[in-house]
Amino acid sequence: MRDDGGSGKETIFTLEATPLKYGPGASEEAGWEVARMGVGRVMLVSDPGVVEAGITPRIREYIEAEGIEVEVFERAHVEPTADSLQEAADFAVEGDFDGFVAVGGGTSIDTAKVSALIATHGGEIMDYVNAPVGDGRKPPGPLKPLLAIPTTAGTGAEATTVAILDVPEQRVKTGISHQFLRPKRGIVDPLLTLTMPPEVTSSCGLDVVCHAAESFLSKPYDARPKPESPDERPPYQGANPIADMWSGKALEYGGKYLRRAVADGEDVEARGAMMLGASLAGVGFGSAGVHIPHACAYPIAGLKHEYRPAGYPDDHPFVPHGWSVIVTAPAAFRFTYSAAPERHRRVAEMLTGERIENADEDTLPEILIRLMQDVGAPRGVRELGYDEEDIGDLVEGAMKQQRLLVGSPREVAEDDLAEILRASMENW
Repeated sequence: MRDDGGSGKETIFTLEATPLKYGPGASEEAGWEVARMGVGRVMLVSDPGVVEAGITPRIREYIEAEGIEVEVFERAHVEPTADSLQEAADFAVEGDFDGFVAVGGGTSIDTAKVSALIATHGGEIMDYVNAPVGDGRKPPGPLKPLLAIPTTAGTGAEATTVAILDVPEQRVKTGISHQFLRPKRGIVDPLLTLTMPPEVTSSCGLDVVCHAAESFLSKPYDARPKPESPDERPPYQGANPIADMWSGKALEYGGKYLRRAVADGEDVEARGAMMLGASLAGVGFGSAGVHIPHACAYPIAGLKHEYRPAGYPDDHPFVPHGWSVIVTAPAAFRFTYSAAPERHRRVAEMLTGERIENADEDTLPEILIRLMQDVGAPRGVRELGYDEEDIGDLVEGAMKQQRLLVGSPREVAEDDLAEILRASMENW
């Protein structure tokens, strides 16, 4: 019998992490890592931009040099939809692969996660999508192994248990979330990010900062009700001492190196720190979770498809994920400040690398806004194609993300979200 002191609150937290290999040139060992997974035929998932950059063909050669058969799926869709994921999953089922490799950003890694899920356990994409958008079915067992090789420094998808997708017919972004989606291994090679345009570096890096800040500021794990069984414990469990360490280091790296990585794509030290920071934040939020900014980001990205970001492929309009998250972060953290003033001050200190005296509810938001300005982020939600008339729809979409909102350190209602979005129309 677990001793919770009669409070009915959680007393346990867990932390699991993908085994990661980090360093310049680490991707050259991709074939060796795939061979370690004991597979003979893999589906290599990538997107056209990464293929054009010559990265995907190079990884294929490394794998084939180990005598492993490779088929490339290069149609991973930037900001995946249920349909684009289903196309990849169908390819995976037909190909009868015994392992998967993803080369690219969160797009490619999430596509590979879902492909492995369907190829292993069958079904349709929406069977597994988080309720209430989908059926919320849980994978019945582990998936065929996946090696994740990120080429961006943002999502931390190589270290997480989630795959994010757009569901256009419901005008919402959501995800599939389960511990079995975590890649078996990851290779983090900063040399693969040298060709990222500054706009992509900005959006991805701000995603790192938000992952880490939201994780550090999430409702503590022991403030949650204890689950009926271990199987009911959510992947996002709330702030805890171990997740704090990972998220804290990611905040330090984001504050120190993101501006440099955006200003100079050849700055290998900055590129490497941001890539490592993305993985660290992925481990941190993979345990603690994210909340208000990410809940708002999904309808911001899913309701309208009008924005065409510079630096990204121009084949379709979309809102880059990191920018969709960061635009509401200043107002969100101003709202949550009263629930944990000291932890908000700590986030501000880790981002600046300086001791901050007399912090208040505006301290962290102002630090984030300066960072946004310095790396060329959008000014706010309005720049992404919305105005005050859209707030009701945005709130409705955000409220569908209850799996995230329960992690807010301060309970958030529809009126609160409306005010956060209203204040986020322009951040400066």
